[in-house]
Amino acid sequence: MQSAAPKDTQQRENNSQKVHPQPMEEAARHKPEAVEALISKIFQNISSLKCAYIELQTAHTPYDPEKIQAADKLVISELKTLSELKHFYREHNPKPTCASPQDSRLAAEIQEQQSLLKTYEVMVKKFQSEIHNKDTEIVQLQQLIQEANQRKVKLEKNLKLRGLSTKDSEASGDENGPSSLEVTPDLFKAAVGSAYKAIHDFSKPLMNMMKAAGWDLDSAANSIEPSVTYTKRAHKKYAFESHICQIMFIGFQEENFSVTPEDSEMTKDGFFQEYLALKETDPLDSVGQRPDSLFGKFCRSKYLLVAHPKMEASFFGNLDQRNYIMEGGHPRTVFYQAFLKLARAIWLLHRLAHSFDPTVKIFQVKKGTEFSDVYMESVVENIVMDETDQKPKVGLMVMPGFWIGGSVLQSRVYLTGVQVAE
Repeated sequence: MQSAAPKDTQQRENNSQKVHPQPMEEAARHKPEAVEALISKIFQNISSLKCAYIELQTAHTPYDPEKIQAADKLVISELKTLSELKHFYREHNPKPTCASPQDSRLAAEIQEQQSLLKTYEVMVKKFQSEIHNKDTEIVQLQQLIQEANQRKVKLEKNLKLRGLSTKDSEASGDENGPSSLEVTPDLFKAAVGSAYKAIHDFSKPLMNMMKAAGWDLDSAANSIEPSVTYTKRAHKKYAFESHICQIMFIGFQEENFSVTPEDSEMTKDGFFQEYLALKETDPLDSVGQRPDSLFGKFCRSKYLLVAHPKMEASFFGNLDQRNYIMEGGHPRTVFYQAFLKLARAIWLLHRLAHSFDPTVKIFQVKKGTEFSDVYMESVVENIVMDETDQKPKVGLMVMPGFWIGGSVLQSRVYLTGVQVAE
């Protein structure tokens, strides 16, 4: 095969890829050279198409919409050129009827070139499919960017409402503008209520799984805190809530909640901003994105204390989940997700407590302590006090109490030796 096309063939190529009619004898004499020139042009086009496709791929990393659009147009242009070459070949090279050895050789060569064209067509279809997939990926990425921007706008709006954005207040000249969410005793009181509800909510599936695994709940309640007289059998649920509470609040007064501290110390404002950020985040997403954060470590350590190995073995038939957590993971099981809701509520309460100046202080009530309506409230409503002067005693502390400056948030206790009005 010759390395360069004759001058008349090059002239035809430069004339917008059009071939002028020739006498039959002239066309027959120059047909092999014309085919050879056409094949050379196809190779050039395929090479250009590959380069255009590489540019299209490069434009995606990093993502550059303008480069993607330009590369996409170039790929389409090269594909159109290849299609035109294919149609040109078919118009000027009909399948011949072999009448001589020379015709047979020419027919064989044409057949070979047709096979090459089919190969290129397959390649073109592959490129078109990849381009379509990239276009689909671009649309999906654009949707993700749009959703992320919407979340960003919503978060910025919430931060402005909560007084964390100073630009707007400086622009308006109001340095002490009102905020819908500030570090106040009422906010902390609401967080205490959420934490207590989270303890109550987690105790339900825990007790249900114990019951399903064949546990004797009465015996389990007595082992948690023996010698407690329950007014009703249903009140034994408070033994499980008390057990969960005792574990979850260990280390509450420490800034890092008994978790290995990070390098930098947290400011009061830093504690509050972390409270706000986690309050708006799903706990599973939080530990998934930062499994070894303080919150992630807190969740793992507390879970391993709340869920005893024997308990897990009876629940799941193995310790696979426990081992996974001990290795640093956060499983997506229903039971662990239920625990994460509890852990987040307690962690939020801790971050909020350390946002105050001075820091909120926690206090606990021991079993057997005389009831005081100043520092305690009964978790059971409508209790009837004994007519004697003897005060009822604390059987269980279900939720600790807190000092906020000079104010007291009462602890929640289960009293023994009392009656409940029907």
